[in-house]
Amino acid sequence: MYRKRIRNFSIIAHIDHGKSTLADRLLEKAELIDKRKREDQILDSMSLERERGITIRAHPVRIELNVKGVPYIFNLIDTPGHVDFNYEVSRSLKACEGAVLLVDATQGVEAQTIANTYLALENDLTIIPVVNKIDVSSADIEGTVEEIEEFLGIPEEEVLKISAKVGTGVDELIEAIIERIPPPKGEVDAPLKALIFDSHFDTYKGVVVYIRIFDGTIKPGDKIKFMSTQKEFEVEEVGIFKLKMEKTDKLSAGEVGYFTAVIRDPLDVKIGDTVTNAENGASSPIPGFRKNLPMVFAGIYPLNTNEFELLKKALEKLHLNDSAFTYAPENSQALGFGFRCGFSGLLHLEITIERLKREFGREIIATVPNVEYEIVLKDGKTIKIDNPGKFPDPSKIEEIREPVVKASIMTPPDYIGNVMELLKSRRAVFKDMAYPESKRTILRYDVPLQEIVTDFFDKLKSVTRGYGTLDYEFKGFVKADIVKVDILINKNPVDALSFMAHREKAVYIARELLQKMRKVIPRQMFEVKLQAAIGSKIIAKERIVPYRKDVLAKCYGGDVTRKRKLLEKQKEGKKKMKQIGNVSIPKEAFFTILSVKGESKK
Repeated sequence: MYRKRIRNFSIIAHIDHGKSTLADRLLEKAELIDKRKREDQILDSMSLERERGITIRAHPVRIELNVKGVPYIFNLIDTPGHVDFNYEVSRSLKACEGAVLLVDATQGVEAQTIANTYLALENDLTIIPVVNKIDVSSADIEGTVEEIEEFLGIPEEEVLKISAKVGTGVDELIEAIIERIPPPKGEVDAPLKALIFDSHFDTYKGVVVYIRIFDGTIKPGDKIKFMSTQKEFEVEEVGIFKLKMEKTDKLSAGEVGYFTAVIRDPLDVKIGDTVTNAENGASSPIPGFRKNLPMVFAGIYPLNTNEFELLKKALEKLHLNDSAFTYAPENSQALGFGFRCGFSGLLHLEITIERLKREFGREIIATVPNVEYEIVLKDGKTIKIDNPGKFPDPSKIEEIREPVVKASIMTPPDYIGNVMELLKSRRAVFKDMAYPESKRTILRYDVPLQEIVTDFFDKLKSVTRGYGTLDYEFKGFVKADIVKVDILINKNPVDALSFMAHREKAVYIARELLQKMRKVIPRQMFEVKLQAAIGSKIIAKERIVPYRKDVLAKCYGGDVTRKRKLLEKQKEGKKKMKQIGNVSIPKEAFFTILSVKGESKK
């Protein structure tokens, strides 16, 4: 009977459509927060989330409501909305029976809204469509309802209309959640079967594991096992999520909560793994969980080489809190020992670097963001590389394949020309165009991933005045003319600045990079040459002019040969200085590549 009053659901939407605001109203209904002392985005606890107005991590919370005299338990998991955090959404949905699909009445159905809906349907979730921000003067409520019906195939009569900001329609939504979303299934007496959907590291408790229990019960003292690693632990504490974690005696089938078991190594916990009893456990793990694949790679190095171990520990803890992030040790001639890290996208890379600085106090250098390439060698072997430093000898390469994604760009018809021009400059291949309704157009392209991992999203927003939205999914590897570009400073290669690019764009990217480096590398007493090369061929160059001491200042007249002698002596000195002098490269030089644009000049 108790389980019939539990509802496990998620709120899914495009970025900035009001997920966290709706979560705030539900918390108020349960009297978990005081209206008079309220602050917006209660579940977005990170300072980064508040600053950017986005949700970065999934936040579970248990809401106890009394509806028409009957007590109900809502387990809500607030999910991220940006395309880079798609993996966060997928694992949260696996722990639910239903999803509230939130659509902004001022912006309509966007690309990520559609992607999240399909993700929910793949997990067989009940979807409750909701139009938000109906109180805004620019809201097109009827048009948005028509879009939901057109794009998502959901009947108009099922759509609810609310304003999460002022609370209009929230009571009707609560009733719809109770009526439409089914209670969890599962047997309390069966062997334990629980899904790990998130975790974080606590200094005193070790790893805190977030679970949704499908079968069985978990309580302190139980011996449990992770099915993917077969590692066993003894449960120390179990509890539920209110605004803070609260201890309970046990967790049973259908419930969402956490447990600790003195797990000191963060790598022992795999997100998406199944927890069961150490003895007489479940026969098979929970199926169908989507594995995360990093899309963008970059090197992360400590600014102070003595802090390598501290950076390693920070990355371990970060990986636990964000399993979409991966890392492996690597070595660079220029930067010393560091790590090759994988990210879901460029926003994910930016957020991770910022978190390393704020949460762990690490001063770091991030290298060129790259994607993973497939290289077929002449001996028939196929290798994958995500680091330009591992690029094989060109004479041994048969062909190179680059990753391509299927991109869906949604834009008002007024900006189709701008979007097409942008995509043309990114080597995109047009597939089709759809006009679901008069104010929206969907453009579908196959785009090389390297072309969209840097500044594509920002450019798209710029050319569509903020109305364009992007969603993409990995398609496969396609043959391409990819080259490795080496950056040389006074003829010495700097491996941390080398990058891989398509041959037709390599010259443009190299020139822009060298121009920016010329501004950030300090002048020396000798000339500094900056060069970009493909193999032995120089494709771009810049020079940093030296400081010049006026050695003729002390000459008051006299024979010209005396002046010439002094200038020759200075010339020889500068030549010697150039041979033995080292150029100090500030960390700003390593960040310049992040802002190098992907378009070639036409």
